[in-house]
Amino acid sequence: MEEKIVMNDSARGKSESRNVLNKYYSVQFCVNGMDTAYLFKLRDIPLNGLCILVKEDSPVLKELEVGDILSMGYHPLESPESPKLLKTRVTSKNAYDFFSGHSLVGLSILEQDGFS
Repeated sequence: MEEKIVMNDSARGKSESRNVLNKYYSVQFCVNGMDTAYLFKLRDIPLNGLCILVKEDSPVLKELEVGDILSMGYHPLESPESPKLLKTRVTSKNAYDFFSGHSLVGLSILEQDGFS
């Protein structure tokens, strides 16, 4: 099975973010054998693209590393459907000045079903 990887050029990244946010509201995932599932609202921040906002003292932030590939459950907008599992790469981790004590974690979906 061929894996499609989303490149981080700005036009494609913005298009991906808009398409994802038009279909999904939040993302849920577990990290490195942790028993807790984490749920975050999806965001599209200029210069970052698709991302989540995580408190800097959150255990999940310490576990996430740039380059990690996780199976994440994307929750549809206003729908009772169960989350769609999509393979997702962590593309960045940066402090976010606008919300003190938080970091932005950039995401890139590797599976492109319905996002072309």
